[in-house]
Amino acid sequence: MRAHCLQHVPFEGPGSIEPQLRTAGYELSHTGFFAAPDLPAPGDIDLLVVMGGPMSVNDEREFPWLAPEKKFIRNLIESGKPVLGICLGAQLIASAMGARVYKNPVKEIGWFPVQGVTSPGSASFSFPHSIEVFHWHGETFDLPPGAVQLARSEGCENQAFQIGRSVIGLQFHLETTLDSACELIANCRNELIPSRYVQTEDVILSAGSEKYESIQQMMGKVLSYLL
Repeated sequence: MRAHCLQHVPFEGPGSIEPQLRTAGYELSHTGFFAAPDLPAPGDIDLLVVMGGPMSVNDEREFPWLAPEKKFIRNLIESGKPVLGICLGAQLIASAMGARVYKNPVKEIGWFPVQGVTSPGSASFSFPHSIEVFHWHGETFDLPPGAVQLARSEGCENQAFQIGRSVIGLQFHLETTLDSACELIANCRNELIPSRYVQTEDVILSAGSEKYESIQQMMGKVLSYLL
């Protein structure tokens, strides 16, 4: 079985997703749009993972690979293949499926809770009533046609959604490790202007191992659901 990761910048990789997929028996290949925008044949992959990045899905003039990437994502979704989008990846899924992506009224950066909005036992994936997760985003999206909302937060109404049985978009980062959090800070430190939903570098990095373990366990549940 082969999973493929779409990566937009060197410092936003699959994090804890990679070892979890390898444990599940998947090989993992990559497209690094920052190096070469080469996409595999859709029939050659069994799962698509779309990572985050500091650009907007609307920046097609600056990043011309965004248009073929969206088309590729839509083709995979329409073929019935499992697709997981993280942050920018979720916004790309939303855009590819016809929804609007735009600036959120506030940025969310740091550790903040999201609330699950689907009931346990429903046909869709269910998040807990409240779980603290890692955020780093300034844009949001409308739900694509036919999508089910999975989670929300005080700062951003649409935090997660599901399309059909095999497509999930997450605005937040369940894949984050301490190393990947440090990488984000090192490359995007200029965004850390403290406000209601933006924490300082010290606060972000003061998170204990239990927070990373919690989100990585939830990431495992999402992957198990999709697989």
